[in-house]
Amino acid sequence: MTYTTESGSFIKDLDRLAKVRSDFAQSLSKISATLKTSETVGETASGGLGLAKDIEDIDLARKNIQKGVFRLLVLGDMKRGKSTFLNALIGENLLPSDVNPCTAVLTVLRYGPEKKVTVYFKDDKPAKRLDFATFKQEYTIDPDDAKKLEAEKKLAFPDVDYAVVEYPLPLLEKGIEIVDSPGLNDTEALNKLSLNYINNCHAILFVFRADQPCTLAERRYLDNYIKGRGLTVFFLINAWDEITKGLIDPDDTEALEAAEEKVRQVFKSYLAEYCQVEGFDIYDERVFEIYSLKALRQRIKNPEGALEGTGFPEFIAALNTFLTRERAIAELRQTKTLARLIYNHVHEAVERRIPLLGQDVEELKRRINSVEPEFKQLMEIRDRFQADIINMRDSKARAIADSFRAYILNLGNTFETDFLQYQPSIGFLDSLSQDRREEFNAACKRAFEQYIKDKFSAWELTAEREIHDAFAILSRSAAEYGSAYTKVANTISEKLTGNVFAGQNLGYENDSPTWASWAMGFFSLITGNVAGIALAGVGFDWKNILVNWLAAIGISSFLLIFTGTFLGPIGIALIGLGIGALQADQARKEFIKATKKEFVKCLPQLAQEQWEPIHQAVKDCFNTYEQEVNKRIKEDIKSRQAELDNLLKQKESQEINYHAESNRLRTLDTEILSEYHNLESVYEGLTSYYA
Repeated sequence: MTYTTESGSFIKDLDRLAKVRSDFAQSLSKISATLKTSETVGETASGGLGLAKDIEDIDLARKNIQKGVFRLLVLGDMKRGKSTFLNALIGENLLPSDVNPCTAVLTVLRYGPEKKVTVYFKDDKPAKRLDFATFKQEYTIDPDDAKKLEAEKKLAFPDVDYAVVEYPLPLLEKGIEIVDSPGLNDTEALNKLSLNYINNCHAILFVFRADQPCTLAERRYLDNYIKGRGLTVFFLINAWDEITKGLIDPDDTEALEAAEEKVRQVFKSYLAEYCQVEGFDIYDERVFEIYSLKALRQRIKNPEGALEGTGFPEFIAALNTFLTRERAIAELRQTKTLARLIYNHVHEAVERRIPLLGQDVEELKRRINSVEPEFKQLMEIRDRFQADIINMRDSKARAIADSFRAYILNLGNTFETDFLQYQPSIGFLDSLSQDRREEFNAACKRAFEQYIKDKFSAWELTAEREIHDAFAILSRSAAEYGSAYTKVANTISEKLTGNVFAGQNLGYENDSPTWASWAMGFFSLITGNVAGIALAGVGFDWKNILVNWLAAIGISSFLLIFTGTFLGPIGIALIGLGIGALQADQARKEFIKATKKEFVKCLPQLAQEQWEPIHQAVKDCFNTYEQEVNKRIKEDIKSRQAELDNLLKQKESQEINYHAESNRLRTLDTEILSEYHNLESVYEGLTSYYA
């Protein structure tokens, strides 16, 4: 199929990016192969240079670059037209988007040479391959049934984990992967699944309907899972053409303009706060009015036609800018930085090795012994940084767990005001009738569950900010310790070689050891943000650790405390109030008062029982960081020692050809530097294209 102007530009930019990724991967592969060959040859020459960790990091970076996937998560309540929007975006009526059925399972849409659907189940149940017609038939449900399931806190298909739809579409082939979520609801299992995807997606597409501006459920979801989390969100106000249905005369342009402006102001009042980034208002870059059904019809009738007047060109242009320019360039810059750090390490090792090739065994031993104090200093730096991380871990874990306890114990003070928005919509006086009491009790339980979830999410966000600030401090500490470490490492080189030593100056942060750059997140000194990103792209994202731990704790464990002692006897407690003789308003007040009385009895138990899991969840964030930092520093020290031990071992066992070995090492240095310059050239070519 042929894409419209903006879509075509998007495809071209993705093509260009794919070529850049391929060039990057090729250079990284050459660097890895060169290092591996050098270490193998070095075993029979002057000994290896201790480059195992560099090889491991460069191979992982290459794999990440080769994947080249931009993952988009589509969120929104039921019947907002998410699937219709996606079908219009990809250009085919692929996903279930009929008038009635709702998507009922989380669906990952990715490229595949053949059309196929695979449903993955929980509990190790074998996956099932389906055709599209069967998938649409078996895994969509009626909206009324969906609402009933939502009210009962149930999933439509509780045994299903997710589905993968593979399709040979150009947009998907260029590295776009789309996650289509079921409608928002309050089931813990589904929200847990969505949270996991939220933290692993490059952008979120949040879909509304113009004729249903920001429902309570949508606002709750935005507040609980989106607000303040540093996520990139595009807000799509779908079905903009539905506004005309509320007009007496759809052809009255003035009335239509007034109605549209009213809807715009309503959405802006709700969404403006989510479009503030570091003091800048990016509302116009993140909120779009779209006509998905109109766009899909145009695509089906004329794949080559423009989509002007549907809002899609504007949205696709903004998405293109974010993904292929902002996000991709940041990731490539990170990879280029890693390559530079590895070259610095190789260069230093070569500069140390060559002057030592001509020394006899006894002189080499003397020089190696002379730097033992400096190696002890490197270990002391490691131990001091490790102690700083542990101290930060212990203080933050206790402070955050204590803040949780104080927060929980304080809920009783604001309960009467806070719970007003959650109280059951069913009439209190109606609840006295026997046939309505069970319904009322169920409504009370749902209201209370939502109240607890929202309160926990609000506290969780404050905990995230605390941890964010803590890692920002540790990032600065890593820079300081890294600088001290480099000075000692240079002293080692100078004592070994007798030369004043300076690393190869290739630009920014040239004096940071690799472990320190990793601990700083590679970009912390540039962006000021170390938290919320996977450090150096190789294995540390504290937000995922925290989310997974808190998900394991689970809101359900909170609710267990209340189920028997509080939620069960609410209806009975109401009868005891004798509210049948009271007016509805008074009954409402008495209900909340009685609810609060039972609620506050449970708070001390909740605060006490959940203190330790919260404490451990926070500790685990820092433990993972500390373990990786400690491992990397140890490996760096070990590689420096191995570099000398390898040389000494070879000198003791054989005569080393000075000229041949020095030429081999110079060639290694030159080849790695050349590949780094290739990366730099490709990167600069991409950035200058978008400048």
